[in-house]
Amino acid sequence: MTEIATRQHWMAVLARATQGEVDALLQQAGPLPAHEVLKAPETGTVMVEGRAGGAGRRFNLGEATVTRCVVRLESGAMGFSYALGRDGRKARLAAITDALLQGEAEAGPLQRGVFALTQKQQAARELASRKAAATKVDFFTLVRGA
Repeated sequence: MTEIATRQHWMAVLARATQGEVDALLQQAGPLPAHEVLKAPETGTVMVEGRAGGAGRRFNLGEATVTRCVVRLESGAMGFSYALGRDGRKARLAAITDALLQGEAEAGPLQRGVFALTQKQQAARELASRKAAATKVDFFTLVRGA
């Protein structure tokens, strides 16, 4: 995986995680590092698009509330986060985690934590998929008068 793809992956995992999960992940790395908040957590809305049938024409599904935050560590590493909802603390913690993951020293325990969160999120998706598949109804058409 490229460096950009790796960062996109961990940022996606952090965005899907709960505040408690991000907090626990940061606690594994030790005390919260000194940081400067460049852009305090702010909440806004974004337009969510869907696709007909999953791959067809685009359409506006509706708006979603998103909170974003930007921080800079003493090392100079900048962290960014976007999270669904209004949880400013989660956005700040996720931005700090993003910044730490870019460094060499702190990245080891955090990378293992992100990997564990990835597995947990994947298992939850698979469980939801299995539950949905169990309720699937197959419709068929009868041919009359043949």
